[in-house]
Amino acid sequence: MKKRICIIIIFFLSLFILLNRLVTPKYQTELIEGHMIKEYYQEAKNHEVIFIGDCEVYANFSPIQMYKDYGITSYIRGTSQQLIWQSLEILKETLKYEKPKVIVFNVNSMRYDKPVSEAYNRLTLDNMKWSQEKINMINSSMLEEETFLSYIFPILRYHSRITELTKEDLDYFLNEKNITFNGFLINKNIKPYTSFPEQRRLPSYTFKENVYKYLDEMVKITKNNNIELVLIKAPSIYPYWYDEYEKQIIDYASKNNLHYYNLKKVVDEVGIDYNTDTYDGGLHLNLNGATKLSKYFGKLLQDEFNLTDYRNNESVNSIYQNKILLYNDAIK
Repeated sequence: MKKRICIIIIFFLSLFILLNRLVTPKYQTELIEGHMIKEYYQEAKNHEVIFIGDCEVYANFSPIQMYKDYGITSYIRGTSQQLIWQSLEILKETLKYEKPKVIVFNVNSMRYDKPVSEAYNRLTLDNMKWSQEKINMINSSMLEEETFLSYIFPILRYHSRITELTKEDLDYFLNEKNITFNGFLINKNIKPYTSFPEQRRLPSYTFKENVYKYLDEMVKITKNNNIELVLIKAPSIYPYWYDEYEKQIIDYASKNNLHYYNLKKVVDEVGIDYNTDTYDGGLHLNLNGATKLSKYFGKLLQDEFNLTDYRNNESVNSIYQNKILLYNDAIK
């Protein structure tokens, strides 16, 4: 009798796990940004540079290009609309796996002091491994209508998909493919810049106190671990990065002895042409633009932070030569 009960329990538990997996989005052909957080766990943890932040990092920088040119080992732990407290938890989690020399943080998220949407939360959290950092992130990111339990059991959130399953759900039920190259999401499309809405006046341009609290924590963690924290602003034309924002970051970097680079100020030096180097009219760079920016920023990192040229390391170079072959095939 007990054996039969155990078998029944195991059966229904297995069925529940399988249904959870079946209805959870696979992020392989649609909303592919939701798969990026997962790919890091499969990587050899030998990165001297880690990027954290929103789409302005994963669309604009190519770690493979920086390795090809300078031998820099880097990885982008970026996700869509990654908020600053999420970046903080990703930083903490990263240090459980490896200790880079440099953390590069894109400051665009300083403008947000509260969660934006459940959809963006899911793209960051659904495929993140369970850890204290993930728990912290869920608690600080949930909107009022969300529940913690729905992150533990995705079927509570996605149950309606059981009647809306697609070919993607079946094709990638067991095996998934990587969609990035060290966190860089390739986009080869070209959509020239034309125009954006005029800048509007804001009620306040001051970053909120809680946002500074998270940035202070990043500074503390990196300094305690002898890691350089580098602040950047990617060269996006829109959303507008107001002069008042810029001054606050310059002042903060100076006060905390940090490097800060607003890369929009060097687009001419980089050679970025918004007629050919963006895939969405100036919000993000395409492959051509990201290649140019990566060449520039890789040289800056190499010169400023004494990074290792791993092209001279046989074991690491062997790994990256395989990555380069796949990368070159992907960009043809």
